[in-house]
Amino acid sequence: MDIFKTFTLESAHRLPNVPPGHKCARMHGHSFRVDLHVSGEVGQDSGWVMDFADIKAAFQPLFEQLDHHCLNDVPGLENPTSERLAMWIWERLKPGLPLLSEVTVHETCTSGCRYRG
Repeated sequence: MDIFKTFTLESAHRLPNVPPGHKCARMHGHSFRVDLHVSGEVGQDSGWVMDFADIKAAFQPLFEQLDHHCLNDVPGLENPTSERLAMWIWERLKPGLPLLSEVTVHETCTSGCRYRG
């Protein structure tokens, strides 16, 4: 079974490694949507894979580092592409959330990435 919890981050960033003149080299913001997927067996007694509140609690410290911040200023996100953001989240969540199976980052309504470790 796969479950997910969605979070919204309001964050600014610029991409320092794009070609000269690329619009993403300028500071800009996004309403990032992050989906955290957890996979496992449905508990016989609980009827769920995991309590959604536990996913929220695990993500809260990262949310506080990312929401309403410039991502370039967050250690490890000096080149904060959606791909790097997904990997950054995974690396920090997976040790404490072992059932984590996927991190999806939506940069816009039509663009994003999925990371599965």
